[in-house]
Amino acid sequence: MFQFKTIGVASKQPVLFAMDDYYFPLKSNVCHYLSKPEIIEQPVLTRSDRVDAPDSLAAHFYGTVLYDEGKYRMWYLGMSLGLNPDMPAQELELHRKKTNGSLGGIMSGPICYAESDNGIDWVKPNLGQLLYKGNRNNNGIDLPDAFVHSPTVIKDEDDPDPKRRYKMVYTHIYNTEFNGGFQTARVATSPDGIHWTAGARGPIPEFVEHASFYKYNGLYVLNGQCLCGFRRSEGGAATGRQGTAWISTDFDNWMKESADSFWLADPHDPTQRGTYFAYDQVHLGTAPIVYDNVAVGLYGLWHHQQNPFKETSCDFGLLISNDGLTFREPVKGHVYISSQESHATPVPGKELKTNLCQSNGIINVGDETRIYHGRWRNAWVPEGVTDDYSGEVGLAILPRDRWGAIGLNPNQKEGSLLSIPITFPERDFSLAINADGAEGIRVEFTDEHFRTIPEFSGENSGIVSKDGLDQIVEWPTNQLLKLAGKTVRMRLKLEKKDQVDPRVYAVYLVK
Repeated sequence: MFQFKTIGVASKQPVLFAMDDYYFPLKSNVCHYLSKPEIIEQPVLTRSDRVDAPDSLAAHFYGTVLYDEGKYRMWYLGMSLGLNPDMPAQELELHRKKTNGSLGGIMSGPICYAESDNGIDWVKPNLGQLLYKGNRNNNGIDLPDAFVHSPTVIKDEDDPDPKRRYKMVYTHIYNTEFNGGFQTARVATSPDGIHWTAGARGPIPEFVEHASFYKYNGLYVLNGQCLCGFRRSEGGAATGRQGTAWISTDFDNWMKESADSFWLADPHDPTQRGTYFAYDQVHLGTAPIVYDNVAVGLYGLWHHQQNPFKETSCDFGLLISNDGLTFREPVKGHVYISSQESHATPVPGKELKTNLCQSNGIINVGDETRIYHGRWRNAWVPEGVTDDYSGEVGLAILPRDRWGAIGLNPNQKEGSLLSIPITFPERDFSLAINADGAEGIRVEFTDEHFRTIPEFSGENSGIVSKDGLDQIVEWPTNQLLKLAGKTVRMRLKLEKKDQVDPRVYAVYLVK
């Protein structure tokens, strides 16, 4: 194991992102250069044309994409107008008795399924499970709850029970009397991701609307947003939408305590705080990709407008975490993907806002980091939705792990960044770098008290022979085995020369 004792982290194969100031807190003459993902303009999945389809109004990416056994698999939220008369009678009666203004005539659910060979062209297979408006010829998944939301799925290779290989957390809107009538989470398990068995109701007895579900450091984590009825800001005042993380050790039982995962500042005036006030809030929480020692993800930067609500839009901000629970921005206030860059399919002659939605959709496949996300075309009015309302699935792509780089300040020729103490394992290992301008990068080591180690500095520094996503660092005179079991700091030295302007994205410590 590689040990990072000052931050309490141990990892078999750590990824040290250059933008992560927990691993690289000390810098000279360098700054952040956050990446701009390539936005695929056309949606990769849209609502169905069939009026009796469960996603005839919207194919919302409150959901999941996995690359699983050579194919892409997607679980998403289908929406349609009008009720499904074939839903469970009890839930149908509950809906008719309760006026739920937030649904505005929408049938929220069921969970739907799609597959793809390339992650671009998707097929909605006929699962033959769910009786929906008179037939089972659809891609809906049959669950005991009809009004649902946010199907977040993981494949859990650590569970010895193959019937629990796939795990899902979704939210259900009715049968929540134990929770004061607020929607909340429910778990489900499956041997194949298609046929699901739901768990007991009420593992989290509070409002839940979540972005993601993942495992980190042996814990199951549900990352979502809270409402002020269940959370308060300083002094007991109301707060807006804020990021919250719930945890479980066994998936079935969840801790009553939760973490403030990521919060934006509420207004200074406590009387102006709350979900319905017009200021920036955290929508849905954080949706990360999880590495062995770090999590990097997106949060919804929700620009709330109440009058009218259709003027609300949502962008993405970038976050990083070293415990999987509490997140921070590497660059505060930076819009990583805006709703104008990845906008919903426009309606001719109309200017409709887009709300970007993050979920379990960030995956590494080959040399790419793919960011599947939702584009919610906001056409909501007090009377309900208009024909212009829709939801579709978008895609943004980065070169693998290139979320952001550290590079030289403009007009500077040399700079450096220095890590926290790293205790190397008692065995041989190697070091790889994800970088451009590799010719201008040198790797040195000091001891934990910043004293240079001559065998690994100066003319004995490590070099990278070419640019790339994971280029091995070569050492001219010594082997890293000499540092086995020792505690050191890593210094990355950057030098601009000729046409070389080095940018470091990540460092990999490899067995």
